Amino acid sequence: KGWTVEMAIPFRALRYRPGASQVWGVNVRRTVRWKNEESFIQRMAPNQGSVIFQISLGGTLVGIDAPSGSKNLEIKPYGIAGTSTDLRAKPPVSNDGTADAGFDVKYGLTQNLTADFTYNTDFAQVEVDEQQVNLTRFPLFFPEKREFFLEGQGIFDFGGAVSSASGGGAGLTPLLFFSRRIGLNNGAEVPIDVGGRLTGKVGRTTLGVIDVRTGGLTAVPPTNVSVVRVKQDIWRRSSVGVLYTGRSNAVRSPEASQAFGVDASIGLYDNWTINAYLAQTDTPGQRGHDLSYRAQANYNGDRYGLQYEKLVVDEQFNPEVGFLRRTAFDRSFGSLRFSPRPRRSRRIRKYSYSGSYDYITNSAGRLETRDASATSGIQFQNGDSVNLNVGRNYEYLAAPFRIAPGVTVPVGAYGFGDANVSLLLGNQHRLSGTMTAGSGTFYDGTKTTVSFTAARLELSPQFSLEPGVSLNWVGLVEGAFTTRLFSTRGTYTFTPRMFFSGLVQYNSSAASVSTNLRLRWEYRPGSEFFVVYTDERDA
Repeated sequence: KGWTVEMAIPFRALRYRPGASQVWGVNVRRTVRWKNEESFIQRMAPNQGSVIFQISLGGTLVGIDAPSGSKNLEIKPYGIAGTSTDLRAKPPVSNDGTADAGFDVKYGLTQNLTADFTYNTDFAQVEVDEQQVNLTRFPLFFPEKREFFLEGQGIFDFGGAVSSASGGGAGLTPLLFFSRRIGLNNGAEVPIDVGGRLTGKVGRTTLGVIDVRTGGLTAVPPTNVSVVRVKQDIWRRSSVGVLYTGRSNAVRSPEASQAFGVDASIGLYDNWTINAYLAQTDTPGQRGHDLSYRAQANYNGDRYGLQYEKLVVDEQFNPEVGFLRRTAFDRSFGSLRFSPRPRRSRRIRKYSYSGSYDYITNSAGRLETRDASATSGIQFQNGDSVNLNVGRNYEYLAAPFRIAPGVTVPVGAYGFGDANVSLLLGNQHRLSGTMTAGSGTFYDGTKTTVSFTAARLELSPQFSLEPGVSLNWVGLVEGAFTTRLFSTRGTYTFTPRMFFSGLVQYNSSAASVSTNLRLRWEYRPGSEFFVVYTDERDA
């Protein structure tokens, strides 16, 4: 006979225009895991993406008498006390007591514009990073986890690149602004003294402003970081915008560094999207050859997919408040996809066949990377899927590459290929996640990989484990080595407002064993109490 849900949402939690007999948009999604089904108020096409956030596609809610809302003001002070031990310090530190305090303020200027202020910010309650194994010559991407920078994070996305964890760090596309550059300097934590932020919309204009001052350390002077983002909605699914970032002193200079950019995202019909940007940086001691630009066309239909991208990063392009995985390159990338749905199959929902070609040269026009790959997959009706991928790669190393302790790949051109198969177990299973196995040639040797990622084991409605395994057996002419990465996150929910979580990790590449234990209790809405224990040891 159907189902019924009742929920209460306080007006204080919303931004709205007061008045009687208003008409609002509303959408509701119900997910049935065991048969991989989603239901909505209105009929939705299967290729619309995150339709739950597209209120224009939802239903109409009438009869709303919205009261005159008072200005929404939240003041959240914090206090912290703890002890720390560091046996690597000189002299060693044992049970050193600490205590500190600060506060955050949030104020709703209008129904769509919010101001935030923070003083003596602390992030002790944030879970530590999930470790990764790096077998490339490029830096790893670790997503932002700090609450102050997470809210409204998408406002500062630029040029089609996404800085969230789900976006994967935008791949090779530079992030002109990456909030983790604030409060960190070459891996060292830098205290945040004071900061402010203004985010929201004024009509069809999206506005984001951040200004933060970090304290100084022995080798790091106090620094002021500023970010300004303005984006104007045009037509139905399109926008144009500008982004500015600046540091009062550069990473390696007392002079200021800056970055500027203009971008556009054009939505054509329902499935076509065009992303483009042009950006320039101004870094002390680096003049000329400091541009980057990108043009990407993407057709993402349910049955067919097509993408082409041209991306250029000059050798002096250096966004110091951003993230740049690779420097000085010219990239051409293309991919095709065909995803038919069988009409009368009780087990298979969709087939998928795709191929891609990646061609990257350095600034002098010499080929550095070429990657051709093909993937075939089956998505089952219950949400499980299986994929087979084969690839052929070419890499030119202009400088020696230290891939592991005592193992350095010499200068030269290398051609290698691999194949891997992955099985994704849907969330309806007690044990879910993605299991992958692959093998092939690697530089002048071989590599075999086995992994189990994004896993979750539900032991009870209150207790779950998230195990993770990544193993790489690499045999090169210069030496053989094995990387091992094991992790387990356990979560026990006492009540809807109290949970305990623990993350234990072992990384053979970093020779480290780490533990992060967190108890969170929201003893009243918006007010929280944390107990956190973090431990890192040399393995």
